[in-house]
Amino acid sequence: MENAVTVRHRSMDEILEGLHLVRQSPGGTGTLALAVRRPAVDAREVLSQAELDPDAGLLGDSWSQRPSSRTADRSPHPDMQLNVINSRFVELIAGTDRDAWALAGDQLYVDLDLSVDALPAGSRLAIGDQAVIEVTDQPHTGCAKFAARFGRDAHKVVWTEEGRRLRLRGLNARVVVGATITVGDTIRHLHAAPSQPAKS
Repeated sequence: MENAVTVRHRSMDEILEGLHLVRQSPGGTGTLALAVRRPAVDAREVLSQAELDPDAGLLGDSWSQRPSSRTADRSPHPDMQLNVINSRFVELIAGTDRDAWALAGDQLYVDLDLSVDALPAGSRLAIGDQAVIEVTDQPHTGCAKFAARFGRDAHKVVWTEEGRRLRLRGLNARVVVGATITVGDTIRHLHAAPSQPAKS
């Protein structure tokens, strides 16, 4: 899919009126709503299944060919393998058409609380039975393409204090355990086991 899909740009009032739905996103356990592969710049493939790999990220995605301004040699940033975004926010700014969602350029669209408080950097998420990804400290920021596709008001909202706290533009992650994931899979926060007191 190329960028043939167009989206009606929602107004600031429309977006703000719907933000309560994003705030009500489930915490701890949610659902993988959409997976998207980006085989080339501005190309999208909406997938029912995707393969995650610790070295390649999402197989068939162009992450490994994308230079990064955040690495000294402009190589692909290892902590930006995956872009994960809240599906409720995407639906709010893009409507129900999943092809329109894909314009955001993220690979994983999840119905889950992605806020900084809920998932600080280092948090791990299990997707389905085997795959595990880790939230990294690399900020995911909106770009000019995001504004062009979803409107200036949507772009402004993600940069508000609340927008940054909720991670409305999403988060960056890396693959820890590779596996096949399927749309509809459960995604859950893997809380660290409590440390055991040292034995005397």
